[in-house]
Amino acid sequence: MALWLTRSKLGHHLGRKIASLDALRRSPFLDPVATPRALDCPDGILRNLRSFCSIQSAGARSDDACDTQQVLDFPGGKVTFDAEMRFLAESSVDRINCYRVLDDYGQTISGSRFQEVSKEVAMKMYSEMVTLQVMDTIFYEAQRQGRISFYLTSNGEEAINIASAAALSPDDVVFPQYREPGVLLWRGFTLQEIANQCFGNKLDYGKGRQMPIHYGSNRLNYFTVSSPIATQIPHAVGAAYSLKMEKKNACAVTYFGDGGTSEGDFHAALNFAAVMEVPVIFFCRNNGWAISTPTKEQFRSDGAVIRGQAYGIRSIRIDGNDALAVYSAVHAAREMATSESRPILVEALTYRVGHHSTSDDSTKYRPIDEIEHWRTARDPISRYRKWIERNGWWSDAAESELRNKVRKEILQAIQIAERVEKPPLSELFTDVYDQIPANLCEQEKSLRDTIKKHPGDYPSDVPI
Repeated sequence: MALWLTRSKLGHHLGRKIASLDALRRSPFLDPVATPRALDCPDGILRNLRSFCSIQSAGARSDDACDTQQVLDFPGGKVTFDAEMRFLAESSVDRINCYRVLDDYGQTISGSRFQEVSKEVAMKMYSEMVTLQVMDTIFYEAQRQGRISFYLTSNGEEAINIASAAALSPDDVVFPQYREPGVLLWRGFTLQEIANQCFGNKLDYGKGRQMPIHYGSNRLNYFTVSSPIATQIPHAVGAAYSLKMEKKNACAVTYFGDGGTSEGDFHAALNFAAVMEVPVIFFCRNNGWAISTPTKEQFRSDGAVIRGQAYGIRSIRIDGNDALAVYSAVHAAREMATSESRPILVEALTYRVGHHSTSDDSTKYRPIDEIEHWRTARDPISRYRKWIERNGWWSDAAESELRNKVRKEILQAIQIAERVEKPPLSELFTDVYDQIPANLCEQEKSLRDTIKKHPGDYPSDVPI
């Protein structure tokens, strides 16, 4: 048992047991580093102190109460006692600051500190951001034309996608949500591979079993997207634990939206990561809207960043529409995660300019002028373009050439993907079991019988 007392009280009440405070300092039971002084008492002194505490609690003034000076080593660490009842405040009035490098006009903020980026990397970042924007526009239109069944854009969040991916290593394992196709683009996933997945043809790695935009790539360390919210977060922690055990110079990275932080998986994952000290980056895209739920109905606390601190995780809030801020923060987060084997939480404040998906009409729950403001005045691509133009790396002619080139490549990829044959019906039942069980065999037979009875209701382009 450890009792901490101030110098004056310790000298006064234990004067008969120890000749002087100087002698107490030389005692082998005293921790010379602790402030106030810590004393591991022998049994005799401990009995004396217990008696003294009983007397104090019975009649002494509250400011002299022994309990107010005690520190006990409870499970989890030493805790100082306090005679005054105090509740922790719900939250601070002042919000946690947001890290930013570029202002709205693409100029670096005076005194800003950020990770230097080479011209080559800077230009690739801009090119991929534009590619993502053009790709989203065309595929969204393709869905509206009935050529694919579903789509979901990253409009307004291009900097989060590309800049975070640029700061990672190819060996880092990514557990995405569904708004991070830019991470795949950066790693080398082609526009043709994206088109194959959205059209669900036989070249799709998922063999047409997934909805469009549910990408995945083993060779690029990008786990397949899963629609249920937040399920990928604990998976990322498990992968990070594996990387730690294998002593790999890599980390796991998982992306999720502000709505995902309300799921139990998020909280279980953060606690697991903090306790096990694993190299994982939790990247929260706080874009203002969890489908139709605004952040004011999602959080009572100050967003997501404060939740990391509550679990004992180093955390930072950044401007998600600032490509340099995103790149710098993730670069630093990765260095800490891998070198110190620790989890890091990054909350990127941004705005989802587009609808949640092609199944949504966001104008039903938020003002159109709010959307337009973020589309124009706060666009991350325009802001970043102003910065590279100031560096003399970009021009209007280069912009026009890039957008025309990307548009042609995407349209060509779509045309090719549409002509590729669909996976055969039998593929619907494979790749789960080594030997297909009887119940799945019965389901396949039932499906084929139904198709024979109602052939007009079955897609003619899927081989039976």
